[in-house]
Amino acid sequence: MNEKMYRFDFYKNRKIYFGISIALILVGIILSAIIGPKLDIQFAGGAMVKYSVEGGDITQEEIQKIIKDELGKDCSVAINQDISTGAHQVTVSFSGNQNISPEEQKEVANVLTNAYDELTFDLLASNSVEATMGAKFFQKCLVCLAITAVFLLLYITLRFRKIGGFSAGVTAIVALVHDVLIAFCLFVICGMSINDVFIAVILTILGYSLNSTIVIYDRVRENKKKLGPKVSYEDLMNLSLNQTLGRTLLTSVTTFLALVVVLVVALIFNISTVVTFALPMMAGVAAGCFSSECIAPNLFAMWQIHKRQQMDAAKGGKN
Repeated sequence: MNEKMYRFDFYKNRKIYFGISIALILVGIILSAIIGPKLDIQFAGGAMVKYSVEGGDITQEEIQKIIKDELGKDCSVAINQDISTGAHQVTVSFSGNQNISPEEQKEVANVLTNAYDELTFDLLASNSVEATMGAKFFQKCLVCLAITAVFLLLYITLRFRKIGGFSAGVTAIVALVHDVLIAFCLFVICGMSINDVFIAVILTILGYSLNSTIVIYDRVRENKKKLGPKVSYEDLMNLSLNQTLGRTLLTSVTTFLALVVVLVVALIFNISTVVTFALPMMAGVAAGCFSSECIAPNLFAMWQIHKRQQMDAAKGGKN
């Protein structure tokens, strides 16, 4: 390349991007360690009781305080609202080994009904999970994520073998870990429980972020084929990133705005499960856009530049 065919020098500013990511993750990990993650009953074990509520509005904090004061049990509370009927549903979760008997389920309803004279609490459903079963389920989820990472590495290695497939796969997975860590830290900092919604968020972020990274690597492969083997990886990566920048930004901004709408609607109608999905997804989309453009490609370019330098040094030593 005799002249630069790009506007932004991503590779030159790579240390700034790395510094931003490292700082965010370190702050997130420190705050997460201080606050501590909350495992839902699917992972930690415990009991869950769901009630329908009629007669007025309620808050999570009030219900948690009432159950703690009257029954001496710690719990987490989620409140959902049926948009069509306006009725509320309250889900009370007791984590760990706090099993709850049918009599205690009725007692919880009676305590809440007495605390709110104008409201009626009716039992809808209940279930319990042993702590050991919850731990095994959590371990299986981690194993599934590890297996997924191995298959992703294998797939990317084979697909991009002409431009250094293994390094492309490793750097793509590093970017995915980056996005997952940010979403996890947001979950913990916001006091959200680690549950099946968290797994759904992680899987969605993995697919979304990986797709953007694959598109960039595809452009790198096309540009290398067109420009020839003599083009530097710095110029090759900068050109490819600038060519895909518009597509990545537009896709991310569109998805982000859609999630904002979902979050606002969920907050208006007090749909807690949707809030716990939309909020970390927004962070994941932003993190995925950043990692796809600024983290994975620059790590890949650094790997290939180092590899080429080693090859040149080896040839020089032979001469």
